Amino acid sequence: MKVTYLYHSGFAIEDEQALYVFDYYKGELPVIAKEKQMYVFVSHRHKDHYNSEIFDWEKEHPNILYILSDDVEAEPAPNRIFVKPEQKIRTGELKVETLRSTDEGVAFLVACKDKRIYHAGDLNWWHWEEESIDYNRQMRKDYQREIRKLVRKKIDLAFVVLDPRQGGAAFSGIDFFMRNVRVNHVFPMHMWRDYGLTDRLLTSEISASYRNRIHRVWEEGQTVEIHGQKGET
Repeated sequence: MKVTYLYHSGFAIEDEQALYVFDYYKGELPVIAKEKQMYVFVSHRHKDHYNSEIFDWEKEHPNILYILSDDVEAEPAPNRIFVKPEQKIRTGELKVETLRSTDEGVAFLVACKDKRIYHAGDLNWWHWEEESIDYNRQMRKDYQREIRKLVRKKIDLAFVVLDPRQGGAAFSGIDFFMRNVRVNHVFPMHMWRDYGLTDRLLTSEISASYRNRIHRVWEEGQTVEIHGQKGET
């Protein structure tokens, strides 16, 4: 698979069968053949995860299917599937399972043939100092409940929130994910261009047991070829 970082939480993943685009906000898509299957996922309606320009792509790509959180305001169409949290759908060889976000919308677990991809959207262990103890305690419980649904899954590729606005709590969500989910390759996202945050995670003692499975993200348009487990690329 070839992974292209678009911007913020936006990624494109290309394999032999298709191009999978998640949470496009802005950025340049990789060039693919017009005939190739394209799957476009939107986890929720927030403007840093959704841009209605995605619907212009069908003019150039006839084999396009949109999988949209049902909070996204878009007209129904034959190539648009709206999903809710805790839903499973299948279309052709593509299987999609959704988790409930701790913010809005959904997280995606996508399986096609022998590959399984997870995109968190805004599902994260959000912790804000200005919020109450009860709020932050409930957020922790909600996040851990959703991630535990993935414990028995084997995930090839995951995109997980790492947000600098959380200060000292920024590592909590990705750390819990890495310690509880069997995943080969992980790309941090939602960093608001603070790409040094990945380096701070990778040099922190907290990541010692799993840092070899995390990829650095440092610029828009960055591409990474992945094969098998990280370290075997």
